[in-house]
Amino acid sequence: MKLKRRKGGSMNYLIVGAGLFGATMAHKLAKAGHQITIIEKRDHLAGNIYTKEVAGIQVHQYGAHIFHTSNEEVWQFMNQFAEFNHFINSPFAFSRGKLYSLPFNMSTFYQLWKLTKPKEVQAKIDEQRQVLHGKKPENLEEQAIDLVGTDIYETLIKEYTEKQWGRKCSELPPFIIKRLPVRLTFNNNYFNDKYQGIPIGGYTKMVEKMLDLPNITVHLKTDFFAKKEDYLNNYDKIIFTGMIDQFFDYKYGPLEYRSLRFEHEVLDEANYQGNAVINYIDAKYPFTRIIEHKHFEFGQQEKTVITKEYPANWQKGDEPYYPVQTPENAALYQKYCQLAKDYPNVIFGGRLGMYQYFDMHKVIEAALNVAKQELAQ
Repeated sequence: MKLKRRKGGSMNYLIVGAGLFGATMAHKLAKAGHQITIIEKRDHLAGNIYTKEVAGIQVHQYGAHIFHTSNEEVWQFMNQFAEFNHFINSPFAFSRGKLYSLPFNMSTFYQLWKLTKPKEVQAKIDEQRQVLHGKKPENLEEQAIDLVGTDIYETLIKEYTEKQWGRKCSELPPFIIKRLPVRLTFNNNYFNDKYQGIPIGGYTKMVEKMLDLPNITVHLKTDFFAKKEDYLNNYDKIIFTGMIDQFFDYKYGPLEYRSLRFEHEVLDEANYQGNAVINYIDAKYPFTRIIEHKHFEFGQQEKTVITKEYPANWQKGDEPYYPVQTPENAALYQKYCQLAKDYPNVIFGGRLGMYQYFDMHKVIEAALNVAKQELAQ
């Protein structure tokens, strides 16, 4: 691939994948005057944040997506394309026949221990974390016990996490659980960020607006790998948001991912569970959570749509959702990064291209940073 500037410095970019990373890059590069072609193997835009209207309700087709950020630049950027409502994420967990408030807050501790004072809760957690004898947590199980003690770990974390990741908590890295907020207040807002909400009218409409520029062309149902060499030869630069290991034909073997399966159901009732998200902790439930989509937009429709989310082992050909970031996979990813150096005109981005467990705002932040570097050249 030769790097060739066109008249007026304009370049031809191919973006592989119409998810949030690809759409952000497309918008920024197109605004700077470049010609953008997007190819997407699915039959729709927006990647995993795709929403579809069913029974008058915006249904999150690939699981719950709640936008949150404290990054002013990211928030201002997204507000060009959508108005966000004031939805606050306050999920519940159903464990052993009882409902518990999430994230872990004074309500949760009251529900479990009947304690009402923060200092009593802190003393209880301190007492329970003694089982670690002060050692630095080396896996998720130890990290969880260090954060919230053994009772919360056994009741609300262990079975859910093992179901979600398909391996024992003692085999998972500790950083996964660090995303989990623990509060000695009655604040049950899952996120600490300054901004939070759901785009009114859904995420798909938002992404459509991002790509609504005359120098952006989109081709759906188009597989990069069907004509990989042609694409590499015919574009000045490629932004690839698929799996980095697949790009290199799994030369060193596949990286590890988790997959998901979604079961959507339209119910002839107005309100199924009274909350947008309820996690099902016990191993006896094969799904990890039930989402009731209308509550994301405070819907008053006569019917409701629920989604059961089932975790699944990933095999080649399955849809990858989460990178499994063990030390072994991190080392394998670095080997693929070395191969990527031989392709200076290919930029790898997004969850799969960067092999990172990104939330939406982090994907946008990463894309904005890459776009800045690209436009500074």
